[in-house]
Amino acid sequence: MAGVSDADATTRPKIRVEGVGKRYDSERGSVQALSDVAFDVRPGEFLVVVGPSGCGKTTLFRTIAGLESPTDGRILLDGEPITGPGPDRSMVFQEYGLFAWRTVAGNVAFGLEEQGVPEPRRAERIREMIELVGLEGFEDAYPRELSGGMKQRVGIARALAVDPELLLMDEPFGSVDAQTREMLHAELLSVWAETGKTVLFVTHDVAEAVALADRIVVMAANPGRVREVVDVDLDRPRERTDPAVADLVERVRGLIGEQSSTRPRG
Repeated sequence: MAGVSDADATTRPKIRVEGVGKRYDSERGSVQALSDVAFDVRPGEFLVVVGPSGCGKTTLFRTIAGLESPTDGRILLDGEPITGPGPDRSMVFQEYGLFAWRTVAGNVAFGLEEQGVPEPRRAERIREMIELVGLEGFEDAYPRELSGGMKQRVGIARALAVDPELLLMDEPFGSVDAQTREMLHAELLSVWAETGKTVLFVTHDVAEAVALADRIVVMAANPGRVREVVDVDLDRPRERTDPAVADLVERVRGLIGEQSSTRPRG
């Protein structure tokens, strides 16, 4: 196989979703969760997926993560088909998923231990990640001693510790209050700017999508499919009171509302 040039590496999508369909079969019949879903995620991009309940956002997320296989189509990471989970993708979920019996440092260390990273380098990486998410002084704290926002910062640090190609985030701030969520938005964007990671973020909150995204993939339901990809050409930070931000929020909400009015019945 021929080598990949530097130019190809920078122009090729980090993720390419090609005609992906997902069908679930059971004794009660067949459900088409996704149909002909196609879009790209650019290297270093912050791409957000939104849509109504039942549009297959989480199914799509799990398929990109390699936790499920598509029924049709394929997903490429750096030009190679995704066939299962891998260290090139790290995930952050709404439920935190921290190990209650491990300290903050122990949770951040988990993936590094799994990869067999030597202890001196592991300790250095843990320190770097804890500093990155602003949790210095909490290295020895246990999850029960942390607020929801702090727990999610540990989850982000753990995900980034293994230096993934892609950071996958499924409704990561859904369990925190509005004020904490806005603080976490700012911190996540700071981490993203510093690391240059490619981020794919799933949410049901349109205002959150507009606050964070370079582009927004708006999905329709029954079956899940891409309705439109919306560019967010607005400077950061984005204030909810900014008329341009408010207009874009309403535009995306309109796309989601439009599709629900044309959704097949039954």
